[in-house]
Amino acid sequence: MKLIAMRKAKRPDLTVSEERGVRHLHVGGEAIQSAMRMDDPFALELDYTRCMMAFLLFHAEPRRALMIGLGGGSLAKFFHRRLAGLRTHVVEYDERVIATARALFHVPAEDGRLHIEHGDGVEALAPECCDLLVVDGYEDESTPAAMVSQAFFDAAWCALDEPGVLVMNVMDDDKNLDRHLQRVENAFNGAVLAFQSLRDPNIVVLALKGAPAAIEWNVLRARADALEKKYGLPFGRYVERLRTMNRWTSDALLLTPPTGEG
Repeated sequence: MKLIAMRKAKRPDLTVSEERGVRHLHVGGEAIQSAMRMDDPFALELDYTRCMMAFLLFHAEPRRALMIGLGGGSLAKFFHRRLAGLRTHVVEYDERVIATARALFHVPAEDGRLHIEHGDGVEALAPECCDLLVVDGYEDESTPAAMVSQAFFDAAWCALDEPGVLVMNVMDDDKNLDRHLQRVENAFNGAVLAFQSLRDPNIVVLALKGAPAAIEWNVLRARADALEKKYGLPFGRYVERLRTMNRWTSDALLLTPPTGEG
């Protein structure tokens, strides 16, 4: 493993490494926060980032994204290059991460479709400020407590236009995972889906605002086929994964709980 850069301060250590043609960002430990293949810097290298794109199954043409947490900028770069109708506002609390992403991870210069801001993502939430909210903020392998509180998820619901979607990455071994999911369900009236990523130890959470009660499987599969052709990602496998942690019938995936359920 080739060490590219390391900074030590009172804040968590920030390290960038390279191995087998892949550059990695680490913040606060050895866990990989972001990865970029050197010969294809705008591709989504990590499995969980590819899985987070499953939001397109439910909200195919977002217009305004608020992204909390930049990391190496994998999703921000993909949005900028592949989702032409989307304007993305990224808020990152550590200015070192922003500088590193720009210098070493090919994050493009800001323009009318990409704005990166140093600040507190929790404080960036404002009513109807986006129709896509992406939450991927980590320090080593822990999600900051402020980003899994009931107050945060309540604010996230208010921040979304309707229709809108929150997509969030959490670790599958988080001992408080069930509590976090319950809080999201409380905020989004139960309209929450979750699935295990295909290879990484991550759970992708999708919370929907303005969703129908259900979507038929044949409709989801047709959407997945079209998205696979457009983006080259395995959306069909994401659809099948949705059967493992969510309510469904033989005909449809249920997006909101039956009347009387919380």
